[in-house]
Amino acid sequence: MSTQRIDPQMARWINFVEDLRRRPETPFAEQWQRFSALSADRDPAAPPLPAWLPDPERLARANLSALARELGLPDYHALHRWSVEHRAEFWRRTIARLGIAFAREPEATLDLAAGPLQPRWLPGARLNIVDSCFRPPACTVAAVVGREGSEDLDLVSYGELEALVNRVAGGLVAKGFRPGDAIALYMPMTLECIAAYLGVIRAGCAVVSIADSFAAAELARRLEIAGAAAVITVASFTRGGRHIALYDTVREARAPRTIVLPGPGGEEPALRDGDLPWSELLADATAFEPVVSGAEATTTILFSSGTTGDPKAIPWTQVTPLKCAMDAHFHHDLQPGDVVAWPTNIGWMMGPWLIYATLVNRACIAVYEGVPSGRGFADFVARAGVTVLGVVPSLVRAWRESGACEGVDWTRIRTFSSTGEPSNRRDFLWLMSRSGYRAPVIEYCGGTEIGGGYLTGTVVQPASPATFTTPALGLEVVVLDGEGEPVADGEEGELFLVPPSIGLSQRLLNRDHDAVYHEGCPQGPGGEPLRRHGDQVARLPGGFFRAQGRADDTMNLGGIKVSSLELERVLAHHSAVSEIAAVAVQPEGEGAEKLVVFAVATGAVERASLRRELGALLASELNPLFKIHDLVVVDSLPRTASGKLTRRELRARYDG
Repeated sequence: MSTQRIDPQMARWINFVEDLRRRPETPFAEQWQRFSALSADRDPAAPPLPAWLPDPERLARANLSALARELGLPDYHALHRWSVEHRAEFWRRTIARLGIAFAREPEATLDLAAGPLQPRWLPGARLNIVDSCFRPPACTVAAVVGREGSEDLDLVSYGELEALVNRVAGGLVAKGFRPGDAIALYMPMTLECIAAYLGVIRAGCAVVSIADSFAAAELARRLEIAGAAAVITVASFTRGGRHIALYDTVREARAPRTIVLPGPGGEEPALRDGDLPWSELLADATAFEPVVSGAEATTTILFSSGTTGDPKAIPWTQVTPLKCAMDAHFHHDLQPGDVVAWPTNIGWMMGPWLIYATLVNRACIAVYEGVPSGRGFADFVARAGVTVLGVVPSLVRAWRESGACEGVDWTRIRTFSSTGEPSNRRDFLWLMSRSGYRAPVIEYCGGTEIGGGYLTGTVVQPASPATFTTPALGLEVVVLDGEGEPVADGEEGELFLVPPSIGLSQRLLNRDHDAVYHEGCPQGPGGEPLRRHGDQVARLPGGFFRAQGRADDTMNLGGIKVSSLELERVLAHHSAVSEIAAVAVQPEGEGAEKLVVFAVATGAVERASLRRELGALLASELNPLFKIHDLVVVDSLPRTASGKLTRRELRARYDG
């Protein structure tokens, strides 16, 4: 597979990096200064300056290169073009490469009789996707577990993990749960969480994924929307020295029947009538006959914010995990024996994504029970032998500013990946410097309703900090301006997807799917139907892209999508404000979004005190991870003639 031509700035950067490897003590400030100067010297028509280029050995070993060789294609661009022109064949080959297990083989890969917006994937197939997570020999290591405050590591084999999964599945059936029942997981990402997730699905039930940071009211809201029959949670856990009592929140939410894992040190709380401890759920038998179903059966219900103030309930089917596994296999180049760490939560898309991406690709999940922003996690990454490290940009910023990674050996890492929010070039050059520029950052942008990414990077293309190199395989995108015309290089617009693809949702539990994703969409340049996602991106020379935040009233705070209306609904309860508006800004013009609140006060207020009180409201009523970056007290909020709040004007006013 061919590589990019080396231009003068790239050559000077390559020479600088070779020298750096002989002088690893070179301050990062000097590295950033050199990269910035070389970037400033580039022809505006040239692609962004890469900080990493694939070497011949990496190119030869890459999963993408193997597929291109099979097809006789010369480079990545030809491979991507083939994948969108032959979507059924692309997915047929991918399913074969991944070794997906079927109880009954599909009659076809793709049926488009109802059109590209309502495709039927794998018609006639019968499967339980969990079976595809346990293909390696039973003795292969499936997970390595570390805990805050300890240097000990627990190694868990595929056989041991599957035995625990089967005990969960068997216990659910013995307790009277039936295929199709929705069972919520409200707990941190632990080995038991992974086993519970897979066990629920192996039993034919559907997981309702809820982040453990949500307050009782938001937990109750999601349980009701999903029609959850039960909850699996933990009595309590510690994180960063804080004691978090999750079962207390479950009781406050008046949740249905609950299965409770013990807390630290085996703490067993007094349970409500009908609730039971984890030990009583687990069946004695370590074998279980998986419950199989059609490809369209729901396996997971996840939540993503929209612009209406109510979270969208998005069902994943038996085939959605194929998108997770494909993105990991080709774009992250995940291979058997890799060790993957990605600080996340089962309540967010990346929790289930991590499970499927890692296990279907016969790799090992590195699970850290603790705060990922400190030295403890950095040391865990080194001790666990992590080879693929996933991040969110705000976490990278925390590492860089705190010095948490100084002196830590991350030389085993061969790939970084970033998702959740727009990234910052300085922070991500710093991240690549942690590996001596031997590991690229795969920028990865997608969504819960996609099952993975639509813009991404690869290990066979140059990597430039905070940029994407390509749409994902099997997907095409168009970037349109306000008039519905494609934007040129150097211009920004709203990104639309060109269906179909495995992973794209086809229904919502509590919303009109067509109205959310298709109604009012322009047509593509060739007249093709498009799908709305709501992200603004800039198109850069050489096929690169850069994320520019959201096009709608949804914002991204620390990797969590939340609508302005959800925030305003909570903040409006404060007696000192008569009107409130929440907007997202990028203080440095790029990178992570920050929450700025505009408030019309009912009388004289002390701004710092009001900001603290509004922050406390968000923490108690919605999510303690949402932080107010700034509070602006104004006399009035800008509105259209019809009374609609114009948040875009507020963003522009704040940036100005």
